[in-house]
Amino acid sequence: MTYQRTIIVTGGTVSLGYYTALEIAKAHPEYLVVVSSRTDREHAADTINKKLGQTNTIYIPLDLSNLQKVRAYVRDWEKKDYPPIQALIFNAGLQFPGGLTKTVDGLESTFGINHVGHALLFHLLCAYLAPKARVVITSSGTHDPDQETGGMPKANYVSAELLAHPTGATVNDPGRKRYVESKLANILWGYALDRRLKQRVPDRGITVTSFDPGLMPGTGLARETNAFERFIWIYILPKLIPLLRTVLFPNVHRPQESAVALARLAIGLDVEDESGKYFEGLKQIKSSKDSYDETKQDDLWKWTVDYLAKGNGERERFEQFK
Repeated sequence: MTYQRTIIVTGGTVSLGYYTALEIAKAHPEYLVVVSSRTDREHAADTINKKLGQTNTIYIPLDLSNLQKVRAYVRDWEKKDYPPIQALIFNAGLQFPGGLTKTVDGLESTFGINHVGHALLFHLLCAYLAPKARVVITSSGTHDPDQETGGMPKANYVSAELLAHPTGATVNDPGRKRYVESKLANILWGYALDRRLKQRVPDRGITVTSFDPGLMPGTGLARETNAFERFIWIYILPKLIPLLRTVLFPNVHRPQESAVALARLAIGLDVEDESGKYFEGLKQIKSSKDSYDETKQDDLWKWTVDYLAKGNGERERFEQFK
């Protein structure tokens, strides 16, 4: 079968990403749905195809913690005759609750995986985006210190360089603080990207939205925690979701529920022209005060391009969306 468009879902083999890919593959059998994660132990693509009686979902491995592997992913993509990309769903994310960890590139791991790897993937795949393509970024309500988020630390964006290479007092920041700051970075970058796309390539019609799926007990987010915490997260809390909605806050969901809202941002006709917006589930809401700070947005954008671009030619491509 010749497919019309491609949808890429990072972190698409488990939990929210898996159910989002399932929703999209079901709604659009004429699309090629690519699920990309470091591994596919659950054989997600095969499971989706079998469940739907289709063949339009495939798995391509992607390690966002290693920038050379991100580049290899795109080099392999360029050799294939895949259809134009209709949506990039940047859903993969990790939280490291212990001390400072670093990627093979020397970046703080949470920031490196949740932001930097995705940013490089966007820039390298930008040339393959279809007209009116969508970029959807899974963030978190925990980025906003004014929201009720179950006792998570407050995000404090000082600079991208400090997030990438913690020094001084931030070296000992808890992993949960690094997580909420990486999620703030996701939204800052989304707004920075939206502004630049509108200024530099308005004719391409590419849209950018950020998304808060809510608290989702049972997902893979806790896989770096200790055995006891993983047990509570995976086996106990999912059974208590109605109670958690009552005693904590309403924004607690099963991955299947949040997947409907995330898939909508990628393929929903009612939001096809929405850009530079932030959604909590199905609702468009305001993100944090800091996320609208263009000084912070521009700091993150400049650092990201400076860090990722190899030479002036690639820098121009990244800035002009070629």
